[in-house]
Amino acid sequence: MTIPSRQDAGAATRLAPDLIDETLPTPLYHQIFLVLRDRIREGGFPAGAILPGEQELTRLFNVSRITVKRAMNELAAHGFVTRHRGRGTVVTHNASAPVVEGRFDTLFDALKRMGLETQVQLLEAELVRASEELALEMTLDPGCKLQRAVRLRSLEGDTFSYLVTHVPWEIAARYSEEDLKTQPMQELLRRAGAETVEADQTITAVSAEPLIASALRISPGAPLLKIKRIMRGADGRAVQHIIAYYRPERFRYHMRLVRKGAADGDWSEAEMS
Repeated sequence: MTIPSRQDAGAATRLAPDLIDETLPTPLYHQIFLVLRDRIREGGFPAGAILPGEQELTRLFNVSRITVKRAMNELAAHGFVTRHRGRGTVVTHNASAPVVEGRFDTLFDALKRMGLETQVQLLEAELVRASEELALEMTLDPGCKLQRAVRLRSLEGDTFSYLVTHVPWEIAARYSEEDLKTQPMQELLRRAGAETVEADQTITAVSAEPLIASALRISPGAPLLKIKRIMRGADGRAVQHIIAYYRPERFRYHMRLVRKGAADGDWSEAEMS
């Protein structure tokens, strides 16, 4: 492990007026929020540390106290700190917690690895009928039976993903609800004779809905990475539909692009899936 030098440590906690710019369209309070957020993410202020008080931050950034107060409230709203009367503002974000990485070039290995290295909490499990939208995406008959399961994943006690899965009932009936609490989904599908060999996937950014935000212990409206994936077996039939919401500071996606031709921008997508 590399021990940061005094200069590096100072840079990780440096707070000064030159870090913000009142000529920018971004409000000053949000600029201060971004600076403090980055200092926390970089480990300059580790979990459990007390941030400088509002009066000190007002002096360091040379701004009004109401500007600092709004920045601190935004930090709290995004789950980086908690504020306590008489104690101060305490950092809750753990910058040393490992970041889970998914990869396009090793998709299924990454999913298996995530299942083995993370902890799962089963929030819901029920039998439902496929909506028209789900049936269309999974190439199933509308109204067919599906198992809907909602799970929360954590890594070293820190939540990072909220997962909503739908599996055809004839497959889901081959494993138990207890299995859902303890086994990776890809392993359950394999044991049920529905091992996945390909997937259609889309990645977008969304704002956290209140229910999901509560489960992930973040503020409503906080940014999330949303991944929708339709898993298919060797016969081309859908064996799982999953929508996963990831905290962006706890999950990243890696892509490997391979140049296919001489023309600029000519990349092979086949090498990414």
